[in-house]
Amino acid sequence: MNRLRELDFLRGIAILLVLLRHQFLFYWTEKMGWIGVDLFFVLSGFLVSGLLFKEYQKHNKIDGKRFLIRRGFKIYPIFYLFYILYLIPFYSNNKILDFRKIATDLLFLQNYATGWGYAYPASWSLAVEEHFYFGLVLSFYLVLNNKRLDKIFFSYTNFFTEKILVFILVLILLFRVISNFCFEEQSIRNFTMTHLRVDALLFGVLISYLYHFKQDFFRKKFNELRNCLLFLAVLFLTFTPFIEPLNSFFVKTIGFTLVYIAFGIFLCFILFIPNVNKILDQSLSKFIVDIIAKIGFCSYSIYVIHTFVIFEVKQLNVENHYIHFILVLFFSCFLGYFMTYYVEKYFLKIREHYFQSK
Repeated sequence: MNRLRELDFLRGIAILLVLLRHQFLFYWTEKMGWIGVDLFFVLSGFLVSGLLFKEYQKHNKIDGKRFLIRRGFKIYPIFYLFYILYLIPFYSNNKILDFRKIATDLLFLQNYATGWGYAYPASWSLAVEEHFYFGLVLSFYLVLNNKRLDKIFFSYTNFFTEKILVFILVLILLFRVISNFCFEEQSIRNFTMTHLRVDALLFGVLISYLYHFKQDFFRKKFNELRNCLLFLAVLFLTFTPFIEPLNSFFVKTIGFTLVYIAFGIFLCFILFIPNVNKILDQSLSKFIVDIIAKIGFCSYSIYVIHTFVIFEVKQLNVENHYIHFILVLFFSCFLGYFMTYYVEKYFLKIREHYFQSK
C-alpha cells in the first residue's frame, strides 16, 4: 500500500498524544493524551482491514497466513529486539524478575494478565492489535468458506455487514458498562482488555468497508453531513482534557465510544476532502506537517522505545518539566527514526523478498 502523507500526519498526532500522556507537560495534556491510542486503533482498523478488502476485491479470496506473517515482520522484530531494554530498570532497582509476567508480555497476553504490560507497560495496546489481527483473519476465513455468507457480507448493494458491525460496536459498549459496573476493582483491565477496547479498531473496519465497497454512497452522505459531523467530532472530544480516564466510569464506557467516533470522522475528512494536504500545509505550514508526518512514519518504533526513554531521562534528575518533556520527545523521535530506518526497514525488505503482498 502506498503511504499517504496525510495518514502519516494522523499517526504523528497519535504518537505525540501518547507522549503527552506518559510525560507531564501540562495537566490537561496529561489527562487527554490517552486518546492517542484510540486514534492509532481507528487508523489501524481502517488500514489493516483495507489490505484484506483490496486483496479480496482483486483475487476474490485472501491469504490469511501470508497476511499474519507480513504483519509479524512489521511488529515482532522491533518489539522483541528492544524488549530487553525494558528489563534494565529491574536490574537497576534490584527487583526480582517475574518470568511468568514476562511470558505474558512476550505472548501478547499482558492486557488480560497484568492490565498494563509488565516490563513494558504501554505494550497492552499492542496486545489488543495482535488479537484484532488474528480475529480479523478468522472472521474472513469463516465468511469466505461459506458461499452464502460471502455473497451477503461482501455486497456492493445491501447493508448487512454495516449492521453487523454496528451491532458488535453496541454490544462491546454494553460489555464495558457491565464490566465497569460489576468489576470496578479491576480498573486497569477495564481499560486494557481486548473485548472492551477492540471496538475502536472495528469502527476503523466499518469506515474501511464503506470506503472500499460503497465509496460513492459513503462520499455523498459524508459531504452532505460534513459540517454537522465536524461539530459532533469536536463536541465528542471536549471532555478529554478535563477527566482522568482511569478513575472515570464515563470515560471507560461511553467516553471510549465518543472518542473513536470523533477520530473516525476526522479520518473521513482526510479521505474525502479534496486537496487535504494543501489545506494542512496552509493551516499549519508545510514544514510542521512534514515533521509530524515523518514522526508518524516512525510512530511504531517511537511507541516501542518511548517508555524506556522516559525511564532514562528520569535518571538525569532534570527539574524543569518542560526541558524534561523536550528531552523525552527528542530522544524518542531520534531513536524511533533510527529503529525505523535501520531495523524495521531491514526486516521489511526480507518480508518483501519472501512474502510479497498480493
